[in-house]
Amino acid sequence: MDVTELYEKAPYNPEDPNPWLALYLDASLPLSDEVKAALLANSGSKSRQFMLPLIRPFAKLMLVLFQILKIFIPNKFTSSKILHRTIYWGLKIFVRPDANLLILRHFHIGTEILQFVATNVPGVQIPLNPLRPHNLYDLRDNVFLKHDLNIYNFLIRLNREMKTQGIKLSRQEHPNFDCITDGPFQIDEASLPTGRLNFLDLESAIEIYTPLYQLFLTDSDFWRACNSLQLDETVAIYSSKLLGDASYVGLVNNKHPLIPLSTLQAGYRLLLHGLAAECLHATLVQIKRQSQQPMLASS
Repeated sequence: MDVTELYEKAPYNPEDPNPWLALYLDASLPLSDEVKAALLANSGSKSRQFMLPLIRPFAKLMLVLFQILKIFIPNKFTSSKILHRTIYWGLKIFVRPDANLLILRHFHIGTEILQFVATNVPGVQIPLNPLRPHNLYDLRDNVFLKHDLNIYNFLIRLNREMKTQGIKLSRQEHPNFDCITDGPFQIDEASLPTGRLNFLDLESAIEIYTPLYQLFLTDSDFWRACNSLQLDETVAIYSSKLLGDASYVGLVNNKHPLIPLSTLQAGYRLLLHGLAAECLHATLVQIKRQSQQPMLASS
């Protein structure tokens, strides 16, 4: 799956410049060409252009109706198993392969970012629950729910241990990047469906699944999932303190977790969450490469 060819071989007309080509060539964000191409291919897709404007208001209406429904029967339809099976089948049948790849990447990236922070805080031992789905089928094991639980459990355990031991986050002279993958993740890209019905873009798929999240999860699980999106800022601050460079925090758009945003914005914010995670991981990859250059030169 090489979506970069869409832009590497794209024609250029100064009288009618391609906006997606401009964003692909732009190097202001620390993203690989493959990730940028996948994001832009989804952003410029027909489904996002024509279907998303119809899907988004309908999805918001469903969120409101399900919220009212849960006032009267809060746990009637709760089933993480049904939710994850529904997501799996929907991704398999309707979603674009490049969008599915971005979804699978997200869990690997989230795992490695938490491992990076845990590894580089001296004197703490934080139990982690790595999530590394190899294909879409692996998502059926409550992976989306576990992803949200991981971040909150990590924050609670890390900060309790630092508070107990009187530890504060500070710049590490030689950060440990062993947990950061510099290259493709162990994802079976060949298994990602490419059928005629696999046309739905990432943003439209997220909007469709957000009401299902509210329906099939408990109220606590749904609110925790929505509020976790604003923790992009928190994790960015942790990483920046360990690296001694706060410039990355400016790239984060999901901010201020102490003031939760409305769940009606969860679909769009989830897309921003994915972008923030990709940017932070790409930043860590770049710094890892830079840290290895002196060792390569000396050898």
